Amino acid sequence: MKKLLSVLLFGIILSFNANAQALGTDYRTALGFKFYPGSLSVKHFVQDNAAIEGLASFWNYGFRVTGLYEFHGDISGAPGLKWYAGPGAHIAFYNNKWGRRYIDEDKVAIGIDGVIGLDYKFNGAPINLSIDFQPSFNIIGYSYFYGWGGFGIRYTLK
Repeated sequence: MKKLLSVLLFGIILSFNANAQALGTDYRTALGFKFYPGSLSVKHFVQDNAAIEGLASFWNYGFRVTGLYEFHGDISGAPGLKWYAGPGAHIAFYNNKWGRRYIDEDKVAIGIDGVIGLDYKFNGAPINLSIDFQPSFNIIGYSYFYGWGGFGIRYTLK
């Protein structure tokens, strides 16, 4: 499944590359991967200082979709580097393949998320990097509060 998703993402990136590349320090849309928890990532600026990010995470026991609304701000003296922070929400579908007795079979989890991090766009190359902290709290389903850090690498489109 992961190989299929990787090939699909690579194909999408190549098809967009034929149309346009964002070569400055700003970009409008970026596609890529966020490490931990391994997620496909799509980020799109809806305003100069605000973006929406969608994350799709897949595990052997289910999958999770997360949407984030991120407020961005420039960091003076560092072209291409921005801070960002914002709220979000997620929905997850999982089964009990991972063997936890206190989790019922075939469940849905819904919760809220937050994010705070740094976003860097290379000047002259269609590459974007990000590093962030994303706390998450389930409201429906298996209740937990969890925070993880993520490192993202994306291909930028204008």
